[in-house]
Amino acid sequence: MSGAPLLPLETITQRIVVLRGQKVILDSDLAALYGVETRRLNEQVRRNPGRFPADFIFEVTTDEFTNLKSHFATSSWGGRRKLPLAFTEHGAIMAAT
Repeated sequence: MSGAPLLPLETITQRIVVLRGQKVILDSDLAALYGVETRRLNEQVRRNPGRFPADFIFEVTTDEFTNLKSHFATSSWGGRRKLPLAFTEHGAIMAAT
């Protein structure tokens, strides 16, 4: 699986955010961690909905996304067509398989 360069662990740790009372990582950051394109990760998730119940993954709302962007000085989210997916710890592990 080749794709975007892998992110250092410290960068991933800094990208863990709290949404809806849960620690999550956004799809673009998780994809970078696994070395795949975000769209490919999301395609696989959408093709396998039974593996990703609501407590594993959820779509970020427009308000949540705007709030997140305002908290990060540099945005890696430019030009997104869809709202990001947020993966809980279990969702991130399931995405690895």
